[in-house]
Amino acid sequence: MNRYLQLMAPAALLLASSGGVSAADIAHGKTLHKEHCVACHTSLTNGKPDSLYTRADRRVTSLDGLRKQVRRCELSLGLRWFDDDIDDVTAFLNQDFYRFGK
Repeated sequence: MNRYLQLMAPAALLLASSGGVSAADIAHGKTLHKEHCVACHTSLTNGKPDSLYTRADRRVTSLDGLRKQVRRCELSLGLRWFDDDIDDVTAFLNQDFYRFGK
């Protein structure tokens, strides 16, 4: 048991010092969105991306659904984003357009 504690203590300290799971970087998500998403997700009517995300008949109806849709778009574009990138774009879209909560 003592040996187990010796091995696990550094890992526990590392997790505690890093804050555990990292929070989404909304600014990074906004940058990725601007660089890769706006070209397809801009309304021809008003030239703004918000109208596509906030329209009444949108397909995305939950935060989990939003993340899945961001992943589908990323895969279809062949972007090879990390999970953190998916989380960042999802958090940005949720904060600025969808507002599903956490």
